[in-house]
Amino acid sequence: MFTGLIAATGKLASLKKSDAVLRITIEAPPAIASHLHEGDSVAVNGVCLTALNIGTKQFSADLAEETIARTTLSHLAAGATVNLELPLAAGQPLGGHIVQGHVDGVGRITALAPLHPDTPESSDWDFRVAVPQELAAAIIKKGSIALDGISLTVAEVAPIADGVEVRVAIIPHTWAATHLHTLKVGSRINIETDVLAKYAATRTQSASPITLENLLANGY
Repeated sequence: MFTGLIAATGKLASLKKSDAVLRITIEAPPAIASHLHEGDSVAVNGVCLTALNIGTKQFSADLAEETIARTTLSHLAAGATVNLELPLAAGQPLGGHIVQGHVDGVGRITALAPLHPDTPESSDWDFRVAVPQELAAAIIKKGSIALDGISLTVAEVAPIADGVEVRVAIIPHTWAATHLHTLKVGSRINIETDVLAKYAATRTQSASPITLENLLANGY
């Protein structure tokens, strides 16, 4: 389990296909690589991966077909900056929200602009992402969402033609400490909705409609 508080950024060293397996290699700072052991979990842009071939400044991971289909990782170019996070250890504070590293789908950035253009380095940023309709039921105003692994609070949800547009606020620390400063409008981004909202949405969708017959059948 992760929290969505990015520990460091790394860079994509390579994507290589061998024996029908797509292997990703990440250049990581020692603060990340030195804590990894073969088989450990690590989040790369919000995707939970299994660390392999760990070195002092890098690690690799194999991308499953589901990961390739549902995330942006297989589309990244060499040199791309990525967000990195180690799993939450028992007893550590849960500073962000519960992030599983199980990406639900991919969105597209529709706005990324400083609220104070004259001083962008100390400004909050307006960040908006178009989200597919199938994820909309698990996104609520003031709820949590992970965008490329970053724990963020939903400020606004607005309907658009093919889904919803989610607006979040980015503080200067998040802008500087994550890969957001390398992205632009039109960039694709991994989306993980709040796990609690997922269960609530599923429960609501599967609940029987309130009818006289259902009430009588359930003892009312």
